[in-house]
Formats: sequence, C-alpha cells, structure tokens
Amino acid sequence: MPMEPWYCRVCGLDYDESPWGPDGHSPDYTICACCGAEFGYQDYTPDSAREYRAQWLAAGAAWFYPNMKPPNWHLNAQLQQVPAFYR
Repeated sequence: MPMEPWYCRVCGLDYDESPWGPDGHSPDYTICACCGAEFGYQDYTPDSAREYRAQWLAAGAAWFYPNMKPPNWHLNAQLQQVPAFYR
C-alpha cells in the first residue's frame, strides 16, 4: 500500500510521513527542509502558518537546507500543495 504524501502547512513541500504524527495532532518539532518552519510551532494554527509563509516569501523564499533543493524546483507549484485549511 503506497504512503499518502503529507505537505508542509507553510510551503507545501511533500513528505513521506507527517511530522504531526499518525493522529495529526502530535508534532515532532522537526524543521521543514524548504521553508525552515518548525512543525508544531510556526504551523500550529492556520494564522501562524500564513504569517510565517508571508515572512518566508518576503525574505526571498530561500531553502533552509539549500543542498536539499531539487534541481527543477518551482515555488508556485509547491505552494499549491499547501493544505487548503492553511492557505
């Protein structure tokens, strides 16, 4: 059975598993490789995710771990993956 992707609530980066745990409510406080959001802190509420996203975009949307940036990365396509509740 294939895993369902999970998307960062701030930038839409896809992950193989949720840093919010199987219940969707228990963050592991790791850092998003793309936007640098700490899961459970900057994405805790829709408003906090929107605020952090605005700051990240205003600062140039740089990758937190630049060596993990895919060669054909497209910011707008990734942002479309942000869960609707957090847009």
